[in-house]
Amino acid sequence: MYTTLISAPQLQTWLASGQPCLVFDCSFDLTQPTLGDAQFAQAHIPGALRADLNRDLSHHPVAGAAADTPASGGRHPLPSRAHFAAWLGQKGLTPATQVVVYDRQGTHYCGRLWWMLKWAGHEAVAVLDGGLQAWQAEGGAVNSGVANPADSGHAHPAVSLPMALAKAQLLTTEGVEKALGRPTQTIIDARGAPRFRGEVEPLDPVAGHIPGALNRPFTQNFDAQGKFKPAAELRAEFEALLAGRSPDTVVHHCGSGVTATPNIIAMEIAGLGRTALYAGSWSEWCSDPARPIAQG
Repeated sequence: MYTTLISAPQLQTWLASGQPCLVFDCSFDLTQPTLGDAQFAQAHIPGALRADLNRDLSHHPVAGAAADTPASGGRHPLPSRAHFAAWLGQKGLTPATQVVVYDRQGTHYCGRLWWMLKWAGHEAVAVLDGGLQAWQAEGGAVNSGVANPADSGHAHPAVSLPMALAKAQLLTTEGVEKALGRPTQTIIDARGAPRFRGEVEPLDPVAGHIPGALNRPFTQNFDAQGKFKPAAELRAEFEALLAGRSPDTVVHHCGSGVTATPNIIAMEIAGLGRTALYAGSWSEWCSDPARPIAQG
């Protein structure tokens, strides 16, 4: 079972073994929301399914479904766990299935599905280290064409997936605000430094950051080939950032709960445990002018 990363050769071996596996292509672009589908149609790992950030991994209001409330706010609100579990069941996920997620944007987006599966109680999920580029560099075959679960000859019948205990911690705005400034909470902001400092804000109406937050741009987790840095290197970097603070106190966020997830994965690779996510992130925090903000 792979629970953090899987290399391209390891995935090739797993797929050849015939063991249960679902592969999801999470390619996306915030500025061109339809690009992920187009990229998938151009090339994807054989048998891969699409998982689109807007369409599949975010909440959508459904008329008459009062109980299906989002699990978070922000620009990309999480769907309810029940709604997400139903979607996973439609894709054929069972408790015995190994899941592999990837994108071609430097793990910008597939970490979202990795975290959501942990949150749904499914531990056997791993990020394809280096994404589609690493797969192709290792000689992995690709298919073209629109999303089709049977394109490799192995369709995944829908199942009724039982709800499981969450294996990842989700924090609300209320929870983050209540612990603000206390030693029991260390906020790590995954956005780029200029956005963190409040010098620019291309997506949200207010610039700045949550008071007391530390800045760790998620891109710092990767080497020049787009793969996660070695565990020892990641650990040293996070320990330097935390400066004596306990990893157990860490809460990650970004703009909308998407690119914070590589920081969560990196801390887990580093042996620092599975840390919490504030999925509403800056887009939810800054939506209320009464909440404090900091700049600089």
